[in-house]
Amino acid sequence: MTEEMTATILSLFLIFCRIGSCLMLLPGYSSVRIPTQIRLFVAFSISLAVSPGILPDMLPLMREAGDDVRLQMIVTEILNGMLIGLLGRVFMIALQFSANFLANAIGMGQAIGSPIDESEPAPAVVSLITMTATVLVFSLNLHVEILRALVASYSAMPVALGFAPRTGLVALTDNLDQTFHLGLRIASPFVIYGVIVNFAIGLANKMTPQIPIYFISMPFVIAGGLVLLAYSIGDYLTIFLAGFQQWVING
Repeated sequence: MTEEMTATILSLFLIFCRIGSCLMLLPGYSSVRIPTQIRLFVAFSISLAVSPGILPDMLPLMREAGDDVRLQMIVTEILNGMLIGLLGRVFMIALQFSANFLANAIGMGQAIGSPIDESEPAPAVVSLITMTATVLVFSLNLHVEILRALVASYSAMPVALGFAPRTGLVALTDNLDQTFHLGLRIASPFVIYGVIVNFAIGLANKMTPQIPIYFISMPFVIAGGLVLLAYSIGDYLTIFLAGFQQWVING
């Protein structure tokens, strides 16, 4: 094998390291419901598709680098890809946090449904919201914008500079702050609903301690929560997807 072919193959593998490790954590692509072979094939196909625009800048680095530098580049590219994927994954974690609070506020926290994106069971409302958000990400072609952002990341995070832990931690903490504020904002109607309903039930229970108010009121709490969810779910998902789209385009 010639030196030029070796540099080309290693450059392609380096591209695969960043893209593959990123897709391993991104919402949708990383679902446990997708077979591992298909995820591997998707990551390899995307790496080949974007390689013509990246290889001209990467080949000179691979030609001049020794084996130790090449190994270091592989490790740093995996870390860079995982950082990008984790930043996207945080949005889904914040949505799950918000949906879990929503389910508990409307009295459906114990209604466990089948897990869809995760391996562990979750309330049915949480599975419904996360599945709908994932479908909308692909329906609105945000997955294409994610791939464009991955290609653009080679300008913001060049291979030659390696992995910057401090910059990555700053980006991760800023993203955590932004996403969990977003989760609290979209769940705010249910925060108010939960406070009012629990205050009313507690007050009624204090006034009539001989009647099991909690068990009597539960169907009405669930019914009211479902009505509120039906009216607010459109804005709930719209605001979340707007925040996710803003991160994809500007992040």
